[in-house]
Order: sequence, then C-alpha cells, then structure tokens
Amino acid sequence: MADETPTSRKGKRGGGRAGRRGRVSGFGQPDWRIPINTDRPTEPLSEEGVARIHDGAMRILEEIGIEFFNAESRDILKEAGCKVEGERVFMGRAFVMEMVGKAPSSWTLTPRNPDRQLTMGDNHVLFGSVASPPNYWDLELGRKVPGTRAQCADLLRLTQFFNCMHFTSGYPVEPQDIHASIRHLDVMFDTLTLTDKVVHSYSLGKERVEDVMEMVRIAGGMTHEAFEARPHMFTNINSTSPLKHDEPMMDGWMRMARRNQGLVVTPFTLAGAMAPVTMAGAVAQSVAEALCAVALAQYIQPGVPCAIGTFTSNVDMKSGAPAFGTPEYMRATQMTGQMARFYGLPMRASGVCAANVPDGQAMWETSNSLWSAIQSGTNMVYHAAGWLEGGLIASPEKFIMDCEVVQMIQRYLEPAIWSTEEEDVALDAIREVGSEGHFFGIDHTQDRYTTAFYQPIVSDWRNFEAFQDAGEVWTAERAHHTYKEILSQYEEPPMDVAIRDELAAFVAKRKEEGGAPTDF
Repeated sequence: MADETPTSRKGKRGGGRAGRRGRVSGFGQPDWRIPINTDRPTEPLSEEGVARIHDGAMRILEEIGIEFFNAESRDILKEAGCKVEGERVFMGRAFVMEMVGKAPSSWTLTPRNPDRQLTMGDNHVLFGSVASPPNYWDLELGRKVPGTRAQCADLLRLTQFFNCMHFTSGYPVEPQDIHASIRHLDVMFDTLTLTDKVVHSYSLGKERVEDVMEMVRIAGGMTHEAFEARPHMFTNINSTSPLKHDEPMMDGWMRMARRNQGLVVTPFTLAGAMAPVTMAGAVAQSVAEALCAVALAQYIQPGVPCAIGTFTSNVDMKSGAPAFGTPEYMRATQMTGQMARFYGLPMRASGVCAANVPDGQAMWETSNSLWSAIQSGTNMVYHAAGWLEGGLIASPEKFIMDCEVVQMIQRYLEPAIWSTEEEDVALDAIREVGSEGHFFGIDHTQDRYTTAFYQPIVSDWRNFEAFQDAGEVWTAERAHHTYKEILSQYEEPPMDVAIRDELAAFVAKRKEEGGAPTDF
C-alpha cells in the first residue's frame, strides 16, 4: 500500500495478549471484527415525511441562515456564491445538494496498525469509547472527581483491550491535572502508544488540530504525502445550536478537510431547549446545521470523507436537564438515519444515558440508545462504553457493563445466529434426541458449545446463592473486579522505538513552544 513504510509495518500485528487477543484469565471475548448490519432499518418517516424534513432543512439554510463565526469560512462560502450578511450565511438548496453529492457514501480510516482499518459506511457499524467527560467515577471512590491523566490512560487501556471498541472518540475523561494548553499533546501521546486503533482529534483551533495530525503521521511512519492520500484519523464538530458554527471548531474542520481526513458533524439539538420541541422540527434543524458544514468541506476539498451525526434528544421540561435513551431520542435517531440515507452520507450516533452511577437506569437508557443506533442504520457509535450523567462522568465499571451490551449487539449481528444451512436446521440432532432425551450431550451440541451462544463478561446467569457466595452480588461489583484484572494484565501494542522517540521529541518541542492557546 502506498502509505506503508517498513517502520509503519512494525505495529501491524496488534498488541500482545491483552492488546490483541483480549484474553484475560477468567473470561475471553470475541476476536476483532467489524460488524455488518444486514437488518432493514427502522424508518418511521414516510416518503412525504422525508420530503418535508428535507424541505424544512433547505428553507432554514435559504431563508433563516446559519451563523458562521469563523471569518475565513464566511469568505469561502461567499466566494462559492452564498449570500453573507454579517456573520449569517444563506445557502441555496441547489448549491447544498451539489456539494453534498460530492461526498463519498463510504470511506476507510487506516490507523498506525493497518489490521485495525475501519470502513465508515456500507452497513458497517463501528463502536467507540466514551469521550470528553470532565469527571470520573469508580466504585472505590464512590463519588465523582475531576479527571486525571492516569484515569484517562486506564480508560484508553480498556479501549485497546476490548475488540468490540473500534476507535477512540476523544479523551475518555478530560485530564484536568494537565494544563489545557498542552493537554492534547500528552493525551494524544498516550492514545497513540497505549492503543493502535483509529484516533480522533478535537477541532479546537489551529495548534491542536495541526499537532494531532502531525503526531498521527509520525506514529504511522508516513510521509506528508502518504498521510494526505487517505484518511488516517477523524474529527467531530458540534454546531452551537441553534443555527451557529463557532470559530475554533470550524477552523479545525477546514484544516482537516484540506488534508483529506475524516469529518463528522453532529449538531447537539435538544428538543425544547436548543431546537423545536417537536422531533420533526428538531431533526430538520439538525440536518440543516450538519449539511452546511458538509457543503463547506466539499467546496474546499471535493470528495473529502464526511458524515453527519445526531444528538437530537429531549430535555426534562421541569429542570431543563438533558434526557437520553428516551423514546424521543430513539425516534430522532431513526429519523436522522432516514435523512442520512436520503443524502447518501454515513451517520454517527451515540450510546448515552442521564444516570449518575452505573445502575439499572444507566443500562436501560444506554441499551435503548445503542439499539436505536442499530435500528437507524448508524455507521459510527460514539460514547458506546463508559458514559454517565449526560456526558459529565466517565466510569470504568460502566465501560465494562456497556461492552457487555455492545458485544451482545455484535453477536446479534453475526449471520451464524440465523443461518439456515441444513446442519443448522438440525433434523438429525432432533431425530437422535427424540422426545425422551436432551441436547446437552449429543455431538451436534458438543461440537458447537463454545461458539453456539454469547459468552458474557459480567452477566451472571447462575442462581442468587451461587454468585452471593462469590461475594459479587451487584453487576457493578463484578465489573469493578473485571476492569482491575484487565489493567493488571494489559500489554501495550508494539511501536517502533524510533517512532516512539520521535513522538516524544515532538511533544517536548511543542510544550517548549507553549502548546495551544486557551482563549478563543
């Protein structure tokens, strides 16, 4: 391949016992795979409904406009023929649809370990770790505390360990013991050395984006030309709903576009607060805020890989607090999936909850949101493991519990479950057992028992007395012991010593230069 070098191939075989195979004494896990969703998506909208939301989004862009606080982006859009009044930009639907039509319907992301290459689109489903909570909670602490670099690194180790996690969504927890001007340098160094999976860059101005792109290039042993030949990393930006795109995110968005890296735009539209209270209105606004960013990227770099995301949910109308995993959240995700297919773009959704601790509420809300991603035909699922309190807390116990759900979903998507080959219909086995025996001991069962059914991480299907005797009554307790055991046996994925040294030297140099500004 054009962007592989002898040094970049040294990391090709993954990360040892815990890093690659994911085997820890006490339990195993499925091997690395990219699930394919062959289910027909749930589509609550009629053709007329899709047309109305599309028309609503186009009229928002044409008649109401979107504020772009980034002056360069306004200049570019004005050059493209859009009407600009102050900071507000108006886009005609013909221009928007022409630009969106240039975006590929699927694209790949190739990290430093090419065996971890991902396909975004084509019914692939990618799951990523929690990202960006400022606080951390675990069972030993029993309370939330500001995130640290050590806690962030532990969550990165879990991300690397679990084969059901395909990419890092960002900082698994914000390490507030590192100054914001250099935080991106230390965390990206940890991310690139503790994992060999696809990484994310925050689009927060010139320095952070340029630094992370350079670090990813160094970690892959690539020339600048090889780096720009295809996507090796991605960013996600959020519009500032309602109807705004801010200065630093748009700066990073354009820089990434010019270098042909993956771009995801996810409006954060909470119905009743930052968007209309009706789901149709909230989705129409979200689509408008997303498509204008895609149009800008395609004008700058036709064919650059883009995806649209959804974070449309409702709020508690008494307190104003976000609600997640609700029926409204699920339907909005499904509706956005229909719109993404209408525009021919891959889609991003999230695994989310509003619960404060890893309890029943946390799991039913997260499960609802994850299954709505599958139902909607989502291609990329952010925050699939570890998210609590509406994104304010990251938790390792919740991470383990969520990976249980994700692994079940991935098992559900395996064609082997619904295979109707003659041996799967199993007439010979049924004839052998007849009406008097059982199926436990026959060859048909024995030949398949290790792969026939889902093998749990922390689910406990024994009776109450059995797991009470083991001293781990609650699922969070079992998850706590599991994550501790994983960390005790974790091994870093291999990295060429010269590349690691080059990364460290780059970090030291950028720190000496002051890192990135903290005021925008």
